[in-house]
Amino acid sequence: MGDDTWKDLFPGAFSQAFFFPSFNVRDLHTVDNGILEHLYPTMDSGKWDMLIAHFLGVDHCGHKYGPHHPEMAKKLSQMDQVIQGLVERLENDTLLVVIGDHGMTMTGDHGGDSELEISAALFLYSPKALFPGAPPEEPEIVPQISLVPTLALLLGLPIPFGNIGEVMAELFSEVEDAQPHSSALAQASALHLNAQQVSRFLHAYSAASQDLQIMELHRLQNLFSNASADYQRLLQSPQGAEAALQTVITELQQFLRGVRAMCIQSWARFSLGRMAGGAALMAAACFLCLLVSQWATSPGFCFHPFLLIPMACGLAGTIVCAGLLTTTGLRLDPVVLGAMAAVGSLLPFLWKAWAGWGSKRPLEALLPIPGPVLLFLLIRFAAFFSDSFVVAEARATPFLLGSLILLLIAQLHWEGKLLPPKLLTMPRLCFPASTGPPRHSGTYALGLGVGLLLCIRLAGLFHRCPEETPACRSSPWLSPLASMVGSRAKNLWYGACVGALVALLAVVRLWLRRYSNLKSPEPSVLFVRWGLPLMVLGTAAYWALASGADEAPPRLRALVAGASVVLPRAVAVLAASGLMLLLWRPVTVLVKATTGAPRTRTVLTPFSGPPTSQADLDYVVPQIYRHMQEEFRGRLERTRSRGPLTVAAYQLGSVYSAAMVTALTLLAFPLLLLHAERVSLVFLLLFLQSFLLLHLLAAGIPITTPGPFTVPWQAVSAWALMATQSFYSMGHQPVFPAIHWHAAFVGFPEGHGSSTWLPALLVGANTFASHLLFAVGCPLLLLWPFLCESQGPRKRWQSLGNEAEARVRPEEEEEPLMEMRLRDAPHHFNAALLQLGLKYLFVLGIQILACALAASILRRHLMVWKVFAPKFIFEAMGFIVSSVGLFLGIALVMRVDGAVSSWFRQLVLAQQR
Repeated sequence: MGDDTWKDLFPGAFSQAFFFPSFNVRDLHTVDNGILEHLYPTMDSGKWDMLIAHFLGVDHCGHKYGPHHPEMAKKLSQMDQVIQGLVERLENDTLLVVIGDHGMTMTGDHGGDSELEISAALFLYSPKALFPGAPPEEPEIVPQISLVPTLALLLGLPIPFGNIGEVMAELFSEVEDAQPHSSALAQASALHLNAQQVSRFLHAYSAASQDLQIMELHRLQNLFSNASADYQRLLQSPQGAEAALQTVITELQQFLRGVRAMCIQSWARFSLGRMAGGAALMAAACFLCLLVSQWATSPGFCFHPFLLIPMACGLAGTIVCAGLLTTTGLRLDPVVLGAMAAVGSLLPFLWKAWAGWGSKRPLEALLPIPGPVLLFLLIRFAAFFSDSFVVAEARATPFLLGSLILLLIAQLHWEGKLLPPKLLTMPRLCFPASTGPPRHSGTYALGLGVGLLLCIRLAGLFHRCPEETPACRSSPWLSPLASMVGSRAKNLWYGACVGALVALLAVVRLWLRRYSNLKSPEPSVLFVRWGLPLMVLGTAAYWALASGADEAPPRLRALVAGASVVLPRAVAVLAASGLMLLLWRPVTVLVKATTGAPRTRTVLTPFSGPPTSQADLDYVVPQIYRHMQEEFRGRLERTRSRGPLTVAAYQLGSVYSAAMVTALTLLAFPLLLLHAERVSLVFLLLFLQSFLLLHLLAAGIPITTPGPFTVPWQAVSAWALMATQSFYSMGHQPVFPAIHWHAAFVGFPEGHGSSTWLPALLVGANTFASHLLFAVGCPLLLLWPFLCESQGPRKRWQSLGNEAEARVRPEEEEEPLMEMRLRDAPHHFNAALLQLGLKYLFVLGIQILACALAASILRRHLMVWKVFAPKFIFEAMGFIVSSVGLFLGIALVMRVDGAVSSWFRQLVLAQQR
């Protein structure tokens, strides 16, 4: 009775069952109250041999409130009363087993390998005496696998074949028997049955696999044979053989514990060939990204041949190796064979690199990364080999990011791209002097840098401490509002969270309005104007219900429960609808068509007021004549026809960035819904520091110089590092105990039934939200410098005799082209997107390569399963999510580019008609 998971695990195995839905972690009482309704009547009836009551209130209370909440004290008191009621009803032939299947962390979660999670209480009680002698001073530690053989023998059932646990011999003591040898004989009999089953398993397993160590296997088999022979001999005459029986018990326990240790060690063996092949494959992929990113923007680079040649070489190498292995009869792991083929496919690229070196040094050709960035990547690479740095990565990452930001500002100054503040002048440290004028104020760049460092510092206040740092205190702001005690503080925090939502929406809308992207009647723009406020409203309403559901009146709880299901699903549906509309009509510019509008011309004079000299008259009279002539000609043309069709497109220069910002906002709100309420402040800081970093990077990227477009390595490295920093600021850690399992139940409080992909998707989206957002937004690194061209129209100055008489003609002012510059050279645009994607993959690939090498080289390290292996798993999953997000981001830019091309084609056809 209780948890309905038993019904799915063992259908039809129980003669009588009372199951209740168990996956709603916010429901503390339904399962427990249902058990209490049937538990005592069932016990009193006596129609049972084994009775299982699986309570869930304590577990759900930990997930919802944590272990130190007053609600937990209430549930524990209730469990004390339940145990007291059971003890009062027990008979002498009944054993009460109270056991927890897991523990919980300080935040109430479980699922990892920390001591708090894998340790649980075991309480055995019977009115009849169970154990001889006084209890031990310290509680005995019992491996969980030992419960199965113990309970099986107590119930008179065979021990499962694959179990290698050891029975708890104390439970088989004959305490009330007057014979002194009876207790030892009963324990030896139970252990002998247990050892026989384990011996049969060893024999079958060693015949099917060669994993077990031969010498240790023979030693254990001899130990069991000797102990079994002694047991059979003592079984014939047990009187007076207590000491010999204790020796047999010790030998059987040594056998069982030795088998368990041998199996654990053998089942943790490593395939060095596969590990080396995987590392070589990742290193080859990183090297390939580096080479192709270097050549992508070079003149005459052709993509298709260099995509086909490696595939052809790899396929040919695989066929040749497979043929040789078939003829020689050798065996080679398919993973190793694939790695060899992939590494061999790099030969054409190496040949091109060798041919392109020429007079350059090979190191410069193979390492186009600037020295400071290369040093940063090497530090980042080496840090993954230290368990201390991996554990402290949440603190090391903001330091590296802040150092990189300061380096960016200093480099902008050294390269002459900033006007230095008057009070802060720095030498150029042997950097070549810039021939062009500075583009930005040094104070402006310093302000951006200070704002970035402040955002990083504020985001660092939201942190979760790893288990290895007991002196650290996790931020209390990462817990849900429902776990807070006190309505006043809860209401204040709720207001701050809703304020963060409104601020995020306001910032995005103001940015779109700044570039006139909210005036278009396109469906995607209308959704931004009306759909995003609805998403904010739905998120705020869901938070209000989730934080105060227990305080709702009883008659409204059904309505609150239904709204808690509908609201998050509605927000997700709105976000998906907005993304679909954006993909359908991604051009968010306002287009107006007019016919024959007269052009207004202003007469410019070099003086103010009436002319005062003959020179002034000589200058102004020809202009007045030309103005009258053009006006008369325009009137004649307008009388003959209505005039040609003219089209005005407002802020076409921000068409790519507007679509990207809209997509990121639509992605952010569902991801935000999967986190605790106060993480909304982290999302606001994430958008703000991304905005500041983009502006800082745009200050150092020239857009008016001829040649291919490129994003510097400094920008890509800072962007990737910011994704990692946001990962930790959202309360995550690269360990399994830190996974936010509650995300699986957002919108699905009753669980998902037998489905596993949807909860996995929700938990994965919660864990890798920062990786996804920064990967999708990566093309902004290329687009933002062009967007920042709109600081004002660039004016062409003309000289009228001398500089003092320079005048500006309004009709000759150049409107900034902004992102339309990218369409002037579509080949360069495509190459720049490819180069940016490869650079980002290279930086991420270096991280996962370092994690893989660290886990491989340090495979016998004490912290390999605690630190290095989980870090590799999380880094690999983050790389997969980032790769998918990067593909989606570049695909969205290409979709917008295709829509803009279609718009221009339709415009040309309309003009021709």
